[in-house]
Order: sequence, then structure tokens, then C-alpha cells
Amino acid sequence: MSIWLDCARKRVGISALMIRRFTSLRVPTALVPQLRVPALILGTLFFIASLTPSLVPRDTIVQAVLSGVSLAAGYAIGLMLASIWHRLEFPPMHVLAQRRLRLSVGAVCLLAAAVALWQASEWQNGLRALMEMPPVETVRPFTIALGAALVFLLLVWGARLSWYLVQKFSGVLARILPGPQAFILAVTLTALLFWNIGNGVLVRSAFNVADRIYAGLDGAFEETSPRPEDPLKTGAPGSLLNWEELGRTGRAMIAAGPDRAEIEAATGGPALEPLRVYVGLNSAPDPESRAQLALLELKRINAFDRGTLVIATPTGTGTVNRFGQQALEYVLKGDVATVSVQYSYVASWLSLLTDPEYGVETARAVFSAVYEHWRSLPADARPALYLNGLSLGALNSELSHDLYQVVGDPFDGALWVGPPFNSPTWSEVTASRNPGTPAWRPSYRDGRAVRFMNQSGQTSDTRAPWGNFRILYLQYPSDAVTFFDPRSVWRPPSWMEEPRAPDVSPDFRWLPVVTSLQLAVDMMTAVKPTRGYGHRYSFDSYVRAWAMLLDDPHWSPEAIESLVARLEALEEQRGVAADELAGTGRDAQGES
Repeated sequence: MSIWLDCARKRVGISALMIRRFTSLRVPTALVPQLRVPALILGTLFFIASLTPSLVPRDTIVQAVLSGVSLAAGYAIGLMLASIWHRLEFPPMHVLAQRRLRLSVGAVCLLAAAVALWQASEWQNGLRALMEMPPVETVRPFTIALGAALVFLLLVWGARLSWYLVQKFSGVLARILPGPQAFILAVTLTALLFWNIGNGVLVRSAFNVADRIYAGLDGAFEETSPRPEDPLKTGAPGSLLNWEELGRTGRAMIAAGPDRAEIEAATGGPALEPLRVYVGLNSAPDPESRAQLALLELKRINAFDRGTLVIATPTGTGTVNRFGQQALEYVLKGDVATVSVQYSYVASWLSLLTDPEYGVETARAVFSAVYEHWRSLPADARPALYLNGLSLGALNSELSHDLYQVVGDPFDGALWVGPPFNSPTWSEVTASRNPGTPAWRPSYRDGRAVRFMNQSGQTSDTRAPWGNFRILYLQYPSDAVTFFDPRSVWRPPSWMEEPRAPDVSPDFRWLPVVTSLQLAVDMMTAVKPTRGYGHRYSFDSYVRAWAMLLDDPHWSPEAIESLVARLEALEEQRGVAADELAGTGRDAQGES
């Protein structure tokens, strides 16, 4: 009996101890952000700033993520400043540690954030009106607030985890190294660990997942892209390439119009059937093989007998912009051959942020194969050779050759559309622009070799006619793919100076850190606005650009307007909405 009572007492004691421990548990401090006044104030200011307009409108989810990251950035900077103040042994600010003051500051910050969320709809609608987009009734402030809070907490917990690892590594290393050395090495090891996880595992996994998704889409057949029967078409009977292996974007390029009859109807004169060659990723095992296959297909259809040959480097998804292709063929009345070789399935903005030289190997192989054959032809019996690319395609097109390769026998020129911010030639020319010209529409020297154009058709000031070699940049000032600036973390971009471009919101204000976050998000969502803004280049802009680059006197502004009007009328007769050409056409995602 006594033994049973002793066991019962022990069980009761253990249970009571467990209850006391359970009831004394508190939420781990690592899961709760520190409510320090500098962090509260800066975090709130960054959150409010993230709601202001930037280059393109943002939807609710995107805004929530941006606001959460901005809140975390301001919060971290506030904690850092407080820590620096303390470590420099400045007089302690006891008043900032008072609970009542922190609660009061917190209440004011919440009120300010609520007012900014209420104002956000007006800010976004001002930008949407500038881009001819319908207004939104509300930006869903509660959804943004909740989403931003979740993103903020995830980032805080990630930062706490990294600090926990630093402390653990430091404790282990302190057994064999002096304290400061152990701490520095611990920080380095933790940074390398997170960098390798982020860059080596997460990014590569994201690339693989995106590649599989796009590859699945690429394998799908579209009813609007039937196999052609014309032997001059890639993938048709007699072609060196299989129609099934061209991929979704390749089949769409080859099957799309215009044909000879459509060009004649739109231009009112005789025309040729335009030639197009496209080589998909599945057409050959490596870039060199695909480049040689493209060259052989060009020879098969006698592409080098045309007046103009264009090497069109596609975007990351393999897309050749159909508006740019159509504009080229209308301007040249079909007397043109275009060749394009796919190098990826992945969206351009993802490649630009993680692997900017993705696709350079293919671009170089294609240029080398085509250029070497082109230069072997008699100068008076070969076509004019131009390069073309949109977005990542423009960057890879620029990197497809070097000066020493072409200086003895240069090609004729290039039209690069929406060039990414890290394009070497674009960056150098923009930085060296003539004094007094804006960064969003610069002029470079006398305009003989390099010119710029935007959606209004305005060009940089020129004092000389085109030279034998020419480059034209078509860029919209609201395109963050072009105007993202990594240095906007600490200084305003030069294109924000007055006079400001007409499609950039006057309410867009530079703020340290936040503006760079806004521009990064704008780059990811640059294809969301209506055509003619952001990263969505319109048919009429392409027509003006090709007409200017080719320096064809027949294409006056009036002739271009007439062509656009005729095509709109033809599209309406076919039952297709006229805004497909100038406004809100499909394939928005394919452009990036």
C-alpha cells in the first residue's frame, strides 16, 4: 500500500511540475519582432513609401509582398542604427525604451499606415490613367496589410535564424580561435551557407521548375499554328526541321502572318512572301548544331538572295515578338528573311536577375555561323544584315559578337528593343549622352551611329545622317527592364530628373532602398500595362523604329499612320478587335 502511495505522489508531483512549466511558457522572443522606436518609425516610413506609384501599376498580391519586404528593410535599418548608437557609446536614450512611448509611437505608425493604405487606390489610379488602364475601386487594404505582415514576419524569422547560426558557429570556433576572429568567421560561414542555399538550391530549383513548366507548354500544339504546306516555310514538307520540334513559340512565329497577299493589301503595292527560319531547342542537341541547322535552312530557302537578312534573338521563353516581326515585313514589303534560334524556356526577367548571360552561347553560335557565310558573299550580291532582339534577346544579341570579329566587315546595324539595364553598349552610350539630354531619351554625339526612340516616335537630336553602321534603341521610359538601376538603393536614377518622361508618374518619388525594391518588382511585372507602356511594345512603335533604322524615305510619318489605319481596318473586317494592334493584344507573358 505504501509503495502504491509513493508512486501516486511521484506521478502527482511530475504532473504538477509539467503543468507549472506549461503555464509558464512564453512565446519565444525569436518569433516576436523587437518593438524599438527607430525600427517602428523607419519600418512604417518604408511601408508607406512602398504604396506610392512607381513605373507600372501593381496588383494586390504583388503590392503585399513589396510592402512586406519594404517594412522589413526599414525595420532592419532602424535596429541597425539603434545598435550602432549603442556601440558607439553615445548617451543612452532612456526615453525611447519607455513602454508608454513605444505604444504611443506604435499607435501613430498604425494610423499613418492606415491612411497610406486608404490613399493607395488614388495613387495607383493616377498611374493607371496615365497608361490608359481602367481604374480600380480599391487596392484591398486589408489583404495588403495581412500579406505584408506575413512577409515581414517570415523575413524577421529568417534573420533571427541566421543570427542564431552565427552565435552557434561562433561558440564552436571560439574554442580554437580568439573571440573576434571566431565571430567574423562565423558571420562569413553563415553568409556563405545562406548564399549557397539561395543561389545554388533555391534559384536553380526555381529555374528547373520554370523550365519544366515552360517546356510542358512548349510541347503543346495550338490550333492556330497548323503545319504549313509551303516548302519555303520552316517545318513544311522539304524543310530540314521537323514541325513538332520547333516548340510552341517557334510554330507560332512560322505560322503567323502576314503573307504576301496581306502585305500587298496593306501597302498597296507588290510584295514578296517573307521568309522565316526558326530552330527550337529540340531541333538539335547543342547551340553549335542548332546554329548550323539554321544556316542550312537559310541556304535551302535562298534567304541570302533577299534584300535584308535579320538575326532575331528571341526572349528567354523563345518568343520573337510578333508585332516587331510583322512591322519588319510590312516595312520591307516581304523582301526580308528572319532567322531565330531558341536557347531557353525561362522568362527573361528571371534570367536577368539571376543569370544575365543565359543564352549568350547560342547567340554567339548563331551570329558566327550566319555572319561568316554572309561575309563570304560578294559585297554587292549579299543582303543587308541586321540584328534584332527584345528584352533578354536584345542583351544576347548585343553580346553575340565583338568588335574584333566584325571591324573588318561590319554588319549593317541593329534594332534593340527594351534593352535590359545591364546591356554594356546601352549603359555606356546613355552615360556618355550629350549634355542637356534626358536619360530616358538621350542623344549621342551627332546621331550618326546610335539613336533612341520611344513610343511617341520622338528621337534623339541628330545632326548628321545615318552612317554605314547604325544602332537604334526603342525604349519606353516606363519600362523597368531598361530603367532598373541597382544604384537607386542610395541615389535617384538619372531618368527621374526633370524633364520627366510623359509616361512616368509625377507622383513617383525617390526614397533610399524602397525605390530599388519598387523597380525590381516593376521589372517582374513590366508586361502588365496596356500595349505602348512598360515592356509591351506596340506595332506602330515597331513600324516607326524599323522605318527609321532602314532609312527608307517612302515611310514618312503620314505613310506609317496610313499603314496602321489600313491594318486596323483589315483586322476589323476579319472580326478581330482593333486594339490587338495598338492596345491590349495577347502574348503579354511571351514578351518577357
